[in-house]
Amino acid sequence: MLTIWGRANSANVKKVLWIAEELGLPYERIDAGGPFGGLDTSEYRAMNPMGLVPVLQDGDLTLFESNVIVRYLAARYGVGSLWIDDPAARATAEIWMDWQHSFATPFRDVVFGILRTPPEKRDHAAIERGIAECARLWGIADAALAKTPWFSGARFGIGDVPAGCYAHTWLQLPIDRPDHPHLADWYARLRLRPAYAKVVATPPS
Repeated sequence: MLTIWGRANSANVKKVLWIAEELGLPYERIDAGGPFGGLDTSEYRAMNPMGLVPVLQDGDLTLFESNVIVRYLAARYGVGSLWIDDPAARATAEIWMDWQHSFATPFRDVVFGILRTPPEKRDHAAIERGIAECARLWGIADAALAKTPWFSGARFGIGDVPAGCYAHTWLQLPIDRPDHPHLADWYARLRLRPAYAKVVATPPS
């Protein structure tokens, strides 16, 4: 059985939970980070010296960095399904895995500003800048999805996982956002996947 450390509302933790659910892998999730704390203990830092979530244990193997964990689980347990054998096709999908890192700062400003900060303490300028930058980035994604149904190519795969975790929160936030029809269609298809509905498409928090 896999052990996954991290709070369930973390986008990075959701990536790992989602891929485990897609592959039907049994796992135990242990709350860590956010209100649960525990990231500064010597035991946790021995698993992840960065003091972040998630962490995965699979037998004697311990991994951190969410996209690395997604790749590992797909390569080890998803051959013939989520793993992409062709190196060129896999690299094209992995572009969109790493493209997600572009969201780190603007998305955090939006989510923390709107969902985790009392109205009277919000930095509205930072929130608006974050919304504008996220909208620009989703525009790039929308243009890509006009050419292919999935970030992974002809079928769902690892390239869709990181963006899928961010897209749900983005599309549920109470904000004005541009119309991205190809992104909306892709998101609607994601929501039909039982694993996505179970661990990703939860109320933003």
